[in-house]
Amino acid sequence: KIYRLDDDTVMSHESLHAARYAAGAVVKAVEMVMKGEAFNVFCAVRPPGHHAQTDKAGGFCLINNVAVGAMHAIANFRLQRIAVIDFDVHHGDGTAEIFKNDPRILFLNSFGQGLYPFPETGSAPAPNSVDIAFAPHTGSRVFRKTVREQWLPRLQAFKPELVLLSAGFDAHKQDETGHLNLHEADFAWLTHKIIQSAESAKGRVVSVLEGGYTLESLAASAAAHLYVLAGLGKPECAVKYDRHLKRGSKENPKEQKQK
Repeated sequence: KIYRLDDDTVMSHESLHAARYAAGAVVKAVEMVMKGEAFNVFCAVRPPGHHAQTDKAGGFCLINNVAVGAMHAIANFRLQRIAVIDFDVHHGDGTAEIFKNDPRILFLNSFGQGLYPFPETGSAPAPNSVDIAFAPHTGSRVFRKTVREQWLPRLQAFKPELVLLSAGFDAHKQDETGHLNLHEADFAWLTHKIIQSAESAKGRVVSVLEGGYTLESLAASAAAHLYVLAGLGKPECAVKYDRHLKRGSKENPKEQKQK
């Protein structure tokens, strides 16, 4: 049987079982990096989690996997500074609700304007949050410049003991659910910058899959992200794409107007 929780979220009799395994994978990953058993971890799990709030599911999400991992780190390892970074194309409203005004959590959140869950524009985020709302058709240059200016200084100043990533790859230009113009190389760049700016975490990074609904771009983006997480340097796609950016190739005309 199929049980409809809202317009987007349904359950079968095995859905909660799968969701518990997804959250459990993040708990295991936190254990591994905190005990020095792994050099960063990527959790390839579904269902995703960042729309699930304290007391309700939503947006395909049943349990907020990243929030479970963060609370496990706080409860079992007594951490006081955890950075949660959400680069899914959709606003991480569940994570924002769970950790609102929690000084132990720095929540860096980016999303495309005009997309589910349609957050209110103009409202100030919680003091422990930095929201970046990207206009439709935003591409690599604007994305990277904004991250450099708004996220990285705040992340470095926070000095996290652990970094948790809500790794959504639906901001890729080929993804059918979003309307941003990112390239898989942008996810490699972002991963490198996060690790570089969060040296205080001593390599303790747990990445958790969120969105990504076009298989080709999801695979390419996740592979680029994993390449950097594994400490292998810059993937070939990033080397080629960075040359493209340095040559000053024109981006989408709509993005040029935004600049």
